[in-house]
Amino acid sequence: MTPHHQPQRMIEIDSRLVKTGAVLTAAGAALAWTGMAIAGFALVTAGRRMLDRMDTTPSEQAAVKWRQAREASRAGMQAWQSASEAGDGHMARF
Repeated sequence: MTPHHQPQRMIEIDSRLVKTGAVLTAAGAALAWTGMAIAGFALVTAGRRMLDRMDTTPSEQAAVKWRQAREASRAGMQAWQSASEAGDGHMARF
Protein backbone atom coordinates (compact mmCIF):
# COMPACT_ATOMS: atom_id res chain seq x y z
CA MET A 1 0.00 0.00 0.00
CA THR A 2 1.32 3.33 -0.92
CA PRO A 3 0.42 6.21 1.32
CA HIS A 4 -1.86 8.73 -0.22
CA HIS A 5 0.08 11.95 -0.34
CA GLN A 6 -1.65 15.27 -0.98
CA PRO A 7 0.45 18.12 -2.27
CA GLN A 8 0.93 20.88 0.30
CA ARG A 9 -0.59 24.17 -0.62
CA MET A 10 1.76 27.09 -0.24
CA ILE A 11 0.65 30.69 0.04
CA GLU A 12 2.27 32.77 -2.61
CA ILE A 13 2.87 36.32 -1.45
CA ASP A 14 4.02 39.07 -3.75
CA SER A 15 6.87 40.53 -1.70
CA ARG A 16 6.88 43.75 -3.74
CA LEU A 17 3.31 44.48 -2.68
CA VAL A 18 4.10 43.71 0.95
CA LYS A 19 7.14 46.03 0.88
CA THR A 20 5.14 48.77 -0.86
CA GLY A 21 2.37 48.44 1.72
CA ALA A 22 4.87 48.64 4.60
CA VAL A 23 6.52 51.74 3.13
CA LEU A 24 3.16 53.45 2.56
CA THR A 25 2.04 52.55 6.09
CA ALA A 26 5.23 53.99 7.59
CA ALA A 27 4.91 57.15 5.49
CA GLY A 28 1.27 57.55 6.54
CA ALA A 29 2.16 57.08 10.21
CA ALA A 30 4.95 59.66 9.94
CA LEU A 31 2.57 62.09 8.23
CA ALA A 32 -0.09 61.53 10.90
CA TRP A 33 2.42 62.08 13.75
CA THR A 34 3.64 65.26 12.06
CA GLY A 35 0.06 66.52 11.76
CA MET A 36 -0.66 65.76 15.42
CA ALA A 37 2.54 67.53 16.49
CA ILE A 38 1.65 70.65 14.49
CA ALA A 39 -1.91 70.69 15.86
CA GLY A 40 -0.65 70.18 19.42
CA PHE A 41 1.84 73.02 19.02
CA ALA A 42 -0.92 75.31 17.75
CA LEU A 43 -3.15 74.46 20.73
CA VAL A 44 -0.37 75.00 23.27
CA THR A 45 0.56 78.32 21.66
CA ALA A 46 -3.07 79.49 21.70
CA GLY A 47 -3.42 78.48 25.36
CA ARG A 48 -0.30 80.41 26.32
CA ARG A 49 -1.54 83.50 24.49
CA MET A 50 -4.89 83.24 26.26
CA LEU A 51 -3.19 82.99 29.66
CA ASP A 52 -0.98 85.98 28.85
CA ARG A 53 -4.06 88.11 28.08
CA MET A 54 -5.82 87.26 31.36
CA ASP A 55 -5.95 89.92 34.06
CA THR A 56 -5.57 87.36 36.83
CA THR A 57 -3.96 83.95 36.69
CA PRO A 58 -6.08 80.82 37.06
CA SER A 59 -4.53 80.14 40.49
CA GLU A 60 -5.53 83.64 41.66
CA GLN A 61 -9.06 83.09 40.34
CA ALA A 62 -9.23 79.77 42.16
CA ALA A 63 -8.09 81.42 45.41
CA VAL A 64 -10.81 84.09 45.09
CA LYS A 65 -13.50 81.45 44.43
CA TRP A 66 -12.24 79.39 47.39
CA ARG A 67 -12.51 82.42 49.70
CA GLN A 68 -16.01 83.15 48.38
CA ALA A 69 -17.12 79.56 48.96
CA ARG A 70 -15.65 79.57 52.48
CA GLU A 71 -17.48 82.81 53.34
CA ALA A 72 -20.74 81.50 51.89
CA SER A 73 -20.38 78.32 53.93
CA ARG A 74 -19.68 80.32 57.09
CA ALA A 75 -22.70 82.58 56.44
CA GLY A 76 -24.95 79.56 55.88
CA MET A 77 -23.75 77.94 59.08
CA GLN A 78 -24.38 81.13 61.07
CA ALA A 79 -27.87 81.45 59.59
CA TRP A 80 -28.66 77.86 60.53
CA GLN A 81 -27.39 78.33 64.09
CA SER A 82 -29.35 81.54 64.59
CA ALA A 83 -32.52 79.94 63.19
CA SER A 84 -32.22 76.94 65.52
CA GLU A 85 -31.55 79.22 68.54
CA ALA A 86 -34.65 81.22 67.68
CA GLY A 87 -36.73 78.05 67.81
CA ASP A 88 -35.86 77.38 71.50
CA GLY A 89 -33.61 74.48 70.76
CA HIS A 90 -35.85 73.02 68.09
CA MET A 91 -34.96 73.29 64.45
CA ALA A 92 -36.96 75.97 62.71
CA ARG A 93 -39.07 74.80 59.78
CA PHE A 94 -38.75 76.66 56.55
